[in-house]
Amino acid sequence: MSYNEDDYLQLSGIQHFLFCRRQWALIHIENQWKENFLTTEGNILHEKAHNEGSTESRGSTLIMRGLRVSSSSLGISGQCDVVEFHRDEKGIQLSDHEGTWSVYPIEYKHGSPKPERYDEAQLCAEAMCLEEMLRTEISCGALFYGEVRRRTEVVFSKSLRESVAAAVKEMHEYYSRGYTPKSKTGSWCKSCSLKEVCIPTLMRRRSVEEYVKGALCENS
Repeated sequence: MSYNEDDYLQLSGIQHFLFCRRQWALIHIENQWKENFLTTEGNILHEKAHNEGSTESRGSTLIMRGLRVSSSSLGISGQCDVVEFHRDEKGIQLSDHEGTWSVYPIEYKHGSPKPERYDEAQLCAEAMCLEEMLRTEISCGALFYGEVRRRTEVVFSKSLRESVAAAVKEMHEYYSRGYTPKSKTGSWCKSCSLKEVCIPTLMRRRSVEEYVKGALCENS
């Protein structure tokens, strides 16, 4: 299957989707967004990583920042924080650069490594876009966490790739239906910037329709 560019979803949304499907729908379908400390910290870290379209050479490594990527097979597009190209005899050719190169994407995140694989899925999605665009294979990349200030290498295994493809497919299904799922409450709700919009504890007891009807009755 191949998607039209008009139907592409934001690549970065996969991290939101796997964290909480309702959060993703509120942001990407209903256009709701609020900042909190964690999102602000993450934005600052990304601003430091991004210098869109810039290329830096360090010995046998090329560093590209803010590289825009997309995949017609997944129907997503976005921007990589950093992509390193390392000289490699088995690599690919790049325009304006001699030799052949292997590809190594790096994503910057606030905090520290997490047991869940949400961040890994986003990085893998970036790699899958790069593979399609550059016609190459990328075996691994890295996540750089602001709290520990070191890279955590991520191997793009078959299972991780399959989970990315499945999540993106589900995202397209939700988006085409304009569907916002009910909340599944948990400890993660405390750190969510949208908890006041989502109202997770209230929605656990009453449906959105019931809440709106109740609010209208109170104001009538």
